Amino acid sequence: MRSVVVSATTEVPVVGPREPCPCGSGKRYKVCHGKRAREAERQYVARPFAGLPGECDWVAMREIVSSATAPLRLTGDAAHRSAVVCTLLPGALPALVRDNGEILLALQTISSTGDPAADLGHTLAQALEAEPGNTVNPGPRPADAPRLHDLIDSDAEFSVTVHEGFDYWLDPESDTGSEARAALEEANSAIVPAARLSSVSAAYWCSLGDRDQVRWVLPHEEEPLLDGLARLHAAGTDTLGDGTRLLGTFRASGLLVPVWDLVDGTTADEVEKPAATFAERLDDAVADTSPLDHDQRRARAGLANRQVTIR
Repeated sequence: MRSVVVSATTEVPVVGPREPCPCGSGKRYKVCHGKRAREAERQYVARPFAGLPGECDWVAMREIVSSATAPLRLTGDAAHRSAVVCTLLPGALPALVRDNGEILLALQTISSTGDPAADLGHTLAQALEAEPGNTVNPGPRPADAPRLHDLIDSDAEFSVTVHEGFDYWLDPESDTGSEARAALEEANSAIVPAARLSSVSAAYWCSLGDRDQVRWVLPHEEEPLLDGLARLHAAGTDTLGDGTRLLGTFRASGLLVPVWDLVDGTTADEVEKPAATFAERLDDAVADTSPLDHDQRRARAGLANRQVTIR
């Protein structure tokens, strides 16, 4: 039997699209329970992580950072279980359950739908049912699958740790073979060095080899944020210090992410104070509701034209 799709009333095995639906309706699977699964996958949620603690860091871990983890506090009957969300697992697996029952839930996977929080909720629910020592491939997400919000404590702090490598892949309580260690070394060689700034929320210093950057996931609504950035740009105060430059923004999971080029060799520690000062300027600029002047409108148009949407 292949992966299972859970409907509101029963569990229905996944079969070929032209085969009879196992639910007994007499219809082909593709127009019965298969159709429901496809409809669930097509649903698009503009801000899938809104309402979760650390929304901006969820986005950063999914889109910006190579290697990071954060513990999760589960609710209900699963409150006693240990769970960790991470950026990536070997082979881009959705999740795995360690021998001791701890769950590792990955944000960067091969496939996803229009609602990543629902995908993660479905994966986490399947991981809670899996036996220790197994990987988790949840299969198509049913329409009534829980979202991530339904399974984790919304009042718990979301504390991100950025790692230099993927050593968290290794289970300290299990032997690791040479093949797994070789895969780990290969993955570590491709990591983009990063650090989470401590002076502000959800800003990450990244070293791309030939240049250093700050990528900052901001929680503001898009229109006021663009206005605020435009005001600062027109005033020449949209930088993070001498020699830095705001390249533009990209959109990820419904939030804007401004990106700054830094002076070569700038460390994460060196950008902490400029970032904190900029955050104060930005808050004031976003709160300003007066009409934009000519130079500010021109700056805003430039920012809008340099956007890239990531889904």
